[in-house]
Amino acid sequence: MKKVLIVYWSSSGNTELMAKQVAKGVEEAGGELTLKTVGEASVEMVKAADALAFGCPAMGDEALEEEEMEPFIGKLSKAELENKALGLFGSYDWGDGQWMRSWVDRMKGLGANVDGEGIIAQLEPDKDVCDKCLELGKRLAV
Repeated sequence: MKKVLIVYWSSSGNTELMAKQVAKGVEEAGGELTLKTVGEASVEMVKAADALAFGCPAMGDEALEEEEMEPFIGKLSKAELENKALGLFGSYDWGDGQWMRSWVDRMKGLGANVDGEGIIAQLEPDKDVCDKCLELGKRLAV
């Protein structure tokens, strides 16, 4: 089984709930889990992982959170991401999900094997979104 690193930023707790569902999926599939808030994560952790999941809600004009998550993502390059499985997830209040589409494209541009189109929840994740996060964790672990 793979070493899976989940890194997230959450303000309201919605994205944190999604991260915990991804983590549950990793554990159920027998993967080796590391779950960190972005403030606890490092580029070295990304390098050491076999698979990754990053979570961040839409902020401002449909962008990643600017104080912690954006700087963390900005430090990553092809050296850390090329050919790694990566799942993206997050919540939003308004808009149409442009922040996630842009994030998916950005990570693909760095060579990551992005799982689908990212998982998004409007405000609190419902059962369907939680199930998608659980399945993402399982896919990343095997």
